[in-house]
Amino acid sequence: MKKLIILACTALLAGCVTQKAAPDAAQPSPEQDRQSFVGYFQQRFPDVQLADYADGAYALPVNAAAREEWQTIEEFPPYELAIGEGESLWNTPFKNGKTYQDCFPYKLEDGIKQHYPQWSEERKMVLTLELALNECREANGEKPLGWKKGKIASLSAYVGYMSRGKVQNMPAPNSSGALAAYAAGRQHYYAKRGQLNMSCADCHVYNSGMRVRSEVLSPSLGHTTHFPVYRSKWGEMGTLHRRFGGCNEQVRAKAFKPQGAEYRNLEYFLAYMNNGMAINSPGARK
Repeated sequence: MKKLIILACTALLAGCVTQKAAPDAAQPSPEQDRQSFVGYFQQRFPDVQLADYADGAYALPVNAAAREEWQTIEEFPPYELAIGEGESLWNTPFKNGKTYQDCFPYKLEDGIKQHYPQWSEERKMVLTLELALNECREANGEKPLGWKKGKIASLSAYVGYMSRGKVQNMPAPNSSGALAAYAAGRQHYYAKRGQLNMSCADCHVYNSGMRVRSEVLSPSLGHTTHFPVYRSKWGEMGTLHRRFGGCNEQVRAKAFKPQGAEYRNLEYFLAYMNNGMAINSPGARK
């Protein structure tokens, strides 16, 4: 089935009018870049409200039948167990008596996820929520968790759930280091890669809303707002970087390491494109 989807997507893209590899590189700021990005989707899907992009492909009118099925699933969401596990992990003190909350300057009840990813001027790198959670563990003498699924996804799901409705609040990249990380993430998103010579944008920008067999390609706008997600394909929760790796492999490119600089910068770029949107984490997808 996976091969059929790849071949169908390749055929779909081959039949499309050639697009620019990326928005005009002369754009003066990430904020203007974001406004152009949002404007592109608002023009492409004029009947979709900005807030609804947090629902992914289910926000699109062409996917109305699938949206009804998804709404039914959301009545008893498959990620509830993960939220419960994450809550237990969050509230269980480390061996030294400290907790996850001791590592964050933001209170859980006020929302934490909307502040991530963020640029650390001190460390000259992008910090993601999952990275912060694992570094908290290590700083308190605990072993780090795996990056792609399991307990790290449950912790992230609980923190995301407690941030639902909070607006993504990323300061605009304005230092040389932050701008370089943003530019690297942006380049990653629009760069062709793999044996199929495809970019992230080929599916989720230029061909968003089109079908690959029975599946509708989701628009990029809103992607980071609902991770981690429970995917029926996985039968479990997974982090955003797990999904990044899967996308790379589907175009027959080698995946980068989860929480490596490549994916952290990519998350930084995408999250900034979603700035001002409400957190809707965790999510459920096929």
